[in-house]
Order: sequence, then structure tokens, then C-alpha cells
Amino acid sequence: MTRSDTHALISGGGIGGLTAALCLARAGWSVEVFEAASALKEMGAGLQLSPNAMKVFDRLGLSDDIAARGFSPEALELRLGRSGRRVFSVPVNQGADPAWGAPYIHIHRADLLDILADAARVNPAIEINLGTKTSGYETEDRSARLILGDGSKRIGQLLLGADGLHSTIREQMLGDVPARFTGNLAWRFTVPLADLVSPPPPTACVWAGPGRHAVTYRLRGGKLANFVGIVERRDWQGESWTEQGAKADALNDFEGWDDTVTGLIDAADAHFRWALFDRPPLETWCDGPVTLLGDACHPMLPFQAQGAAQAIEDAYVLASKVEAGSDISVALRRYEAARKPRASRIQAASRSNMKTFHKGSLPGQAATYGPMWIAGQFLPGVVRSRLDWIYGHDVTEMGL
Repeated sequence: MTRSDTHALISGGGIGGLTAALCLARAGWSVEVFEAASALKEMGAGLQLSPNAMKVFDRLGLSDDIAARGFSPEALELRLGRSGRRVFSVPVNQGADPAWGAPYIHIHRADLLDILADAARVNPAIEINLGTKTSGYETEDRSARLILGDGSKRIGQLLLGADGLHSTIREQMLGDVPARFTGNLAWRFTVPLADLVSPPPPTACVWAGPGRHAVTYRLRGGKLANFVGIVERRDWQGESWTEQGAKADALNDFEGWDDTVTGLIDAADAHFRWALFDRPPLETWCDGPVTLLGDACHPMLPFQAQGAAQAIEDAYVLASKVEAGSDISVALRRYEAARKPRASRIQAASRSNMKTFHKGSLPGQAATYGPMWIAGQFLPGVVRSRLDWIYGHDVTEMGL
């Protein structure tokens, strides 16, 4: 294979874009990544890498580095936000045979991006171009041209739009597809555990309550606590991940909740907030040799902790479908056909979880959480089995 027949262009150097670059390089492609930012960096927040994502990183040889820089939770659990009472707990990372065939890891976004960027930089098949905006694309015969912000162009046999919720590539492909506001505001921040009187449990913990919920977990070997708080509010619809809100507002949103939750809010130095948007499933992800990945085609609400994981799955499946000498347009349609049903199902499940976590009335809470508590006490296998379709999925079975 030569560069001329297996050269890929990627717009976007985030987690999805870099994972795709590594997967394509593994499949024999040369790759150019174009990132608008002048440096590869993420804001100070964590993410959950469930077993379905870690299977991809294991195949890429990165799982040990990720585990070393992350945190291995003891369980996935649901608690009531006000009382702190546990509804159920599903053990993970227990013994030599982890649940769903791979570990469950919490990692700081910046740490994961560093690991991916380091792996990409030492790979001779990958070139990363920073401070390089993209403005659109052209297609001709069996190739694609990526148009850069300065008007210059790059040519490849494959162009991947991994450029996020406000994707330039998607907008050209499908026109303006407005994101829909979900009526939810998210608070996000991290706090050193040493600063907390009541640190969060060493688990991936959802705290459920009327019209809101919080998620807590640990990062960086357990030295850092991550907080995400989701509140049903329509009075603010900013989308910036770097805009700060007031501590008093965050405390007010979770007034009367368990000391672990309010203690985290009180101890944080900065309280970042952004409004949550999503999109319905798109009509298509492809335009000839051009396709989309991750938030560009299936933005996820954070209620299933699968946004990054689904972009990572996309990357592996994409690389497994495109082969030298094949009709790339046909291969990309196969990628879309393989990924869209699962991504759309997880999008729907993420939106549905908002209703599960935000039960307002006491009868609604009893009807929802009561059976969960009973199952957690007496039928823990049933609780775990409901997660099998997400965490047990293994895209690496396709081979690469």
C-alpha cells in the first residue's frame, strides 16, 4: 500500500480524532490530523472509560498507560441524593477477570488526550497539524479535499469529520442541523480529595433526586474527585465548557443533599457550567469519501457516560471497514450501517436516563427505585445484565 491510495485526513484532534488516527495507522493508512487549537489540551474534567472502550485501547496497546494514570472504581452504584442511601451497587474491577471482559477506568480528559497524543506523535504514519482551522471540503472521483482556513487544500482518499457538536464537516454535508436544548444545565469541576471532609465513595456513583442528579468519581489514582451535576433549568443556555458560574448557584441547585455532594460543591475553587444539547439521529453520516465520527454525528447526553466511548468505538469500526483498493464510499456506508443503530440506541438510552434519575414525586421514586433496590439486594445479576449490551460489546472482534 502507498500513501497515495491509503491517505486519510481528520478534521479534529480530540479524543475521537486521535483514536481514529491510531486505528487507521494500525490498519496501514497514513494520516494527517488538523486541529484548530494551538495545543492538544482538554479542560480539567474527568470521563469514564467503560469496558467497551477499554477493549479498543487494549488492542492499541494503551490500556496499561490509561490504567496507570486513571482510577479503577470498585463498583457502579446509584444512591438517593438527599439521604445518600444506596439503591444498588454493581461490582467492577474485581479479581483477575474484570466484569465485561475489560477494566472500567476513570481518567482525567487531559491525561487521556496526552496518552493519545504521545502515541500519535511517535507513530511515523501520523502527522498532527495544530493551529490549523478547517473550513469545508470538496469531493472528486474517489478522493476528498479538506479546505483549510487559509484556503489551501489537502487531498486524501478518506476525510473524517471528528470536529465535535458544531462540526464544520457535518454542516457542509447536511446543512444547518440545529442542536436541541434539553432543558438541562451541567455543573462540572474537580476537587483534591485532601480538601474534602466527606470524600465521594471509590465508585462511579450517581446521586438521584427530583429534577436533578449528580455523578461523583475519583481520578488520578484517587487523589482527585470529579463532580458532574445536572439540573433541569431553562434560564441559561450557554454552551462553553470554560464559563464559570457562582458557587452559591450550584449550592442552591443541590440544597439539602447529602454532605458528600454539597461538600464537593463548597470545596471547589471554580464551578464550570454549560447547557446540554443533543441532536436526533442524522439522515446520513456520509458524503462519498467523507464521513463523521463521535459528537459530529451522534452527540450524547452524559446520562449513560458513553460519549467518549462511542467515539472510540466509531474509530475502531471505521478503520476495520476501509481497505486499500476498496471503494471508500461503499466502505464508509458499511461503517455507518454498523455504527448508527448502536449509537442511536445509546443516544436514546442516555436521554431516557434523565427521567430515571430525576423522579420528582415520592410515589414516582418508590415505583422506580424500590424495584431497583430489591433487585440489587436479591438479584444483583439482573442489575448487571441490564448493562451487558453496552459494556459487553466488543468492536475489536471485527479484527484490525
